[in-house]
Amino acid sequence: MLAKTLQDMFVLNLPVIEKIARPILVYFALVLLLRVFGKRELAQLNPFDLVVLLSVSNTVQNAIIGDDNSLTGGVVGAVTLFAINYVVVRFLFRHRRLDQIFEGAPTTLIADGKLVPNGLAKELLSESELLAVAHRQGFNDLDDIEKCVLEPGGTFYIQGKRPADEDRRHSELVQLLEEIRGRIADLEKRVH
Repeated sequence: MLAKTLQDMFVLNLPVIEKIARPILVYFALVLLLRVFGKRELAQLNPFDLVVLLSVSNTVQNAIIGDDNSLTGGVVGAVTLFAINYVVVRFLFRHRRLDQIFEGAPTTLIADGKLVPNGLAKELLSESELLAVAHRQGFNDLDDIEKCVLEPGGTFYIQGKRPADEDRRHSELVQLLEEIRGRIADLEKRVH
């Protein structure tokens, strides 16, 4: 009984080369699929996208491990995934041009305070989904946003209109201070 348990846990049912090749092939297939289907999948914007990502992990599990449920097989698969990811990230870091091709370009969703319908359509985003993203980043309304860009990695860069309002208030305060200085100077002249 103990021998059978140990054999099931540690003895590979597949050749080591297959245990290494399977995760590598699945890794590149998933990278390609994420690139084709866009940044939206990375941003996990709605429950449907989340279900797809969770289902994909379960779907590719058998493709990665094959007909092997051993502990050793799982460790070999995991180490292979980490290793191939390390190699790819390192390679792309050194080859920026290739990295830009793989990751794609950012998509502008709001420019100059106005929605960019082509950007939303390209990323299959509705206004309500974009509003949910804006809420998560502390904006009450899309009208509060000057610029919104969906980055290749699936993160949102949002620039609010508030800095312009703050700049206006600052200049108004500076102007009021100048007026006060002028009045004080007038009062000092009258007193002397």
